[in-house]
Amino acid sequence: MINQELNEKYQDINEGDSYGDVSLIEQSQKTNRQWMKVCQINESTIGQTILVRARIHNSRIKGKIAFLVLRENWYTIQAVLTKGEKISSQMIKYTGAITLESIVDIEAVVLQPNFQIKYCTQQVELHIQTIRVISRSIPKLPFQIEEASRKIVDYYSNLQQQKQNEDKQENKQLIQSQDYQISQNQRLNNRVLDLRTPAKQAIFRVKSGIALLFRQFLIEKGFVEIHTPKLLGFNTKDSYCNFKLQYFNYQAFLSQSSFKHKQMSLMADFDKVFEVSPVFRALHGNTHRQLCEFICMDLEMVIKEHYSELLDLTEELCLFILNGIEKKFDQEIQIIAQQFQFEPIRICYPIIKLKYCDAIKLLQEIGTVQSPSYYFDIANQMQLGKLVKEKYGTDVFILYELPRENQPFYIMPCKMDPNFTLSYKFVLRGEEIASGHQRIHDPEYLINQLKVIGQDTQILKGYVDSFRYGSYPHGGCAFGLERFLYLYFDLKNIRNVSLFPRDSSRLFP
Repeated sequence: MINQELNEKYQDINEGDSYGDVSLIEQSQKTNRQWMKVCQINESTIGQTILVRARIHNSRIKGKIAFLVLRENWYTIQAVLTKGEKISSQMIKYTGAITLESIVDIEAVVLQPNFQIKYCTQQVELHIQTIRVISRSIPKLPFQIEEASRKIVDYYSNLQQQKQNEDKQENKQLIQSQDYQISQNQRLNNRVLDLRTPAKQAIFRVKSGIALLFRQFLIEKGFVEIHTPKLLGFNTKDSYCNFKLQYFNYQAFLSQSSFKHKQMSLMADFDKVFEVSPVFRALHGNTHRQLCEFICMDLEMVIKEHYSELLDLTEELCLFILNGIEKKFDQEIQIIAQQFQFEPIRICYPIIKLKYCDAIKLLQEIGTVQSPSYYFDIANQMQLGKLVKEKYGTDVFILYELPRENQPFYIMPCKMDPNFTLSYKFVLRGEEIASGHQRIHDPEYLINQLKVIGQDTQILKGYVDSFRYGSYPHGGCAFGLERFLYLYFDLKNIRNVSLFPRDSSRLFP
């Protein structure tokens, strides 16, 4: 009786019924027919009868033919249903009425069309024999995937274009295309739909790849991946943006950096460690470059002679990731470029290293007068990025020996001039993507530094004590994964590279 009911529910669509979840079909109903992904269907599969599960990306009926565009990830293929002996008019009408973004199973023969198929990634055609609706989308979506996939137009460059363009009709079209863009809030409020666009599919594949490249490089260099706690029982005076929470009978804090536990791991004789993990910062305001939760890729290592060992390794790591993106993600780069306007990154080999004092001189040359020990802000840094690109022809450079001002208590000062520190940062397109430095490993010196900022040393007793049992000179570096990615593709807003962004005004979806 149960089998009979299932068979009636999942009968062929030629009889005009709609269908539910195919997972309810019993094992006995499975076939040995070949399932294929859309990306696998090409000239080599011509003549084969295959099964495909995909979304309805677009559809239209023209006379006795129903044309479908099927989408899986960013791959698309045209499918055709033609009225004939086995295909009724009712089936044509039914197929054309399936709502966009619905998921369907299609049995079809792969054929070579006698014309080029525009707007599809696959240049073969599916001739449908049967079609089954697996899950039906609602008729009215917040926006269509085609709309969300259109090229992002830069408002200011458009304005300039409009002034230069004398053709009123072209101006009108330009303004219309600009007004048609889906807002950032619309995208984030309906994030699942936005993530279906080809560019977003490509962005998050590259993001996964960057983390993999980071791991690959460090593991080959003898590093051990560790996982530090994100629930902390302490908060230091210089940690001005921690999230507080109740942890049983204690007040706890969400970690905004895992460096302390990585340092302690080195003192436990893991001489090279790294971690890829979320960190949390209670940042108010919604700037284009900051999130309250993001992925940090950081490392810690023992230093044998000089902190330049750390700087050299992270330079090599940075180049490994940048070159790896170009080699492994050429297709993704092209897809992202179809929606977002960006210039390919220019890199000098080796990466340009610029002492902070020399960077100040560059800024002074254009009238930005600062004292040599002034810790300049993001506006200064972006200006410096333009100057470095003009002078050296690179989008990536290293700024080192940063001033002591505004630096955390645990950074080792320079011996020659304690107003500066053994620290550095990587800058990409004028913004910081990573920072690193040698840490203080002398426990008494560390206690003095804590007292300077008014910190209760008892709170950090376990941390300080780890250096009392014999401590290695050491240092570390941290890359912001989202910052790295959004700057690499010049995506203007870091939320484009966060799966479900969290900032001071967004906790959903």
